[in-house]
Amino acid sequence: MRSALFTDFYELTMAQGYWKRAGGGSDGRSVFDMFFRRQPFKGGYSVFAGLQSLLEALADFRFSGEDLAWLESLGSFERGFLDYLAEFRFRGDVWAAAEGEVIFPQEPLVRIHADIIEAQIVEGLVLNTLNFQSLIATKAARIWRAANFGRIMEFGLRRAQGFDGACSASRAAFIGGAEGTSNSLAGRMLGIPVMGTMAHSWVMSFPTELEAFDAYAEIYPDKTIFLIDTYDTLESGIGNAIASGRALAAAGRRFGVRLDSGDIAYLSREVRKALDAAGHPDAFIVVSNELDEEIIEHLVADGAPVDLWGVGTHLVTGGSESSFTGVYKLAAVERSGALEPTMKLSDNPEKSTNPGVKQVWRLYDKNGSALADLVALDEEKVEANCDLVLHHPSTDWRFLRTCPDSARPLLSKVMEKGRRLGEAPALTASRAFLRSELGRLDTSYLRHLNPHGYKVSISTRLRDLKLGFIDRFMK
Repeated sequence: MRSALFTDFYELTMAQGYWKRAGGGSDGRSVFDMFFRRQPFKGGYSVFAGLQSLLEALADFRFSGEDLAWLESLGSFERGFLDYLAEFRFRGDVWAAAEGEVIFPQEPLVRIHADIIEAQIVEGLVLNTLNFQSLIATKAARIWRAANFGRIMEFGLRRAQGFDGACSASRAAFIGGAEGTSNSLAGRMLGIPVMGTMAHSWVMSFPTELEAFDAYAEIYPDKTIFLIDTYDTLESGIGNAIASGRALAAAGRRFGVRLDSGDIAYLSREVRKALDAAGHPDAFIVVSNELDEEIIEHLVADGAPVDLWGVGTHLVTGGSESSFTGVYKLAAVERSGALEPTMKLSDNPEKSTNPGVKQVWRLYDKNGSALADLVALDEEKVEANCDLVLHHPSTDWRFLRTCPDSARPLLSKVMEKGRRLGEAPALTASRAFLRSELGRLDTSYLRHLNPHGYKVSISTRLRDLKLGFIDRFMK
């Protein structure tokens, strides 16, 4: 059971207020949108991740007897409301983008259709799950592209933010592009390939470096990667790795070497020369040591002969970006038996929300490349091969016209009445989907330095609804 106390306290005080307003029961239907406000890492795109983790948690969200006893001890909640919470279940519907979807600011990624008490209580769970995994999946995708679509290993367990943070990071990193993890528990729970060989302590525990290498090669002849920088990479490490690797090569087995310190560009070239000269052109080079996408991009551009990139701290923590800017806002609420659109206004136009129940459409040209995303009211049908007007989401006088060759809705129903719909896709499928969708974006949106801004627009009907709210409340 997942404790429903995993929520902000004001969600519970509001929930009791809704309950009292309704005379001790449900206070009506609502629709909440989860979206984010700006791209992390000053990038041009993000990656949606965490949905299946969220659905699993929603299906198991409960208040235990101990939870309710603690709430009662606070003196803030009535007995009747605590009895209501004892029967609490999430029984709503969830519409969401697919995991691995390429996403952009100001467009709904998840719609929660539920009783307003249920929808409020799950807010923290929704944001905590999706914000963190989307941040890490985005970082992983950037690292994967920086490595020229090379092999990435995630091994940040020891630097991740706690137990759950480590496993969630492994999951999201795999969707974003990592091919394996050092986290054994994530491997068992999530089916992610586990990778890793030796630490410096292994080498240091033997009288000599060569003895350490020989022993490891004997125990793991099919998975040998020699860590060669414990003492001196070029003076002893690579020579001993070559000496120990001769027997492996003679038996038709491939081995590798790992660099974890020093000038990676220089050392990797020198190590490659030594391996080739010794007759081991198929021996591979693994590098680690505080890598991120910028360092990797420079190393690739410099021609560093690296076969596998081990990335830890800056991948599982988000590196320079501490959080994903996802928010959760009320879009419609039941009044007089019908759902009515709602809108948050702000002195900052970019913080104003889009009212109503909405769908997001991705528009493509005749070559299958993404042109723009259009946020429209859910009942609108966006047709291909017709003239569409795309309005700027926060400036009412800016618009453009386009005629897409095809249009795809991003949100689909994934949970109904608290029950998941269909089987969860494999993580490999979500990763493949991401790679396919990245390939449908112009590279100007994908570059790390000063990327082009992808257009997210709103439909004419949504713009008119939004302007109606502004006229009503700003008078």
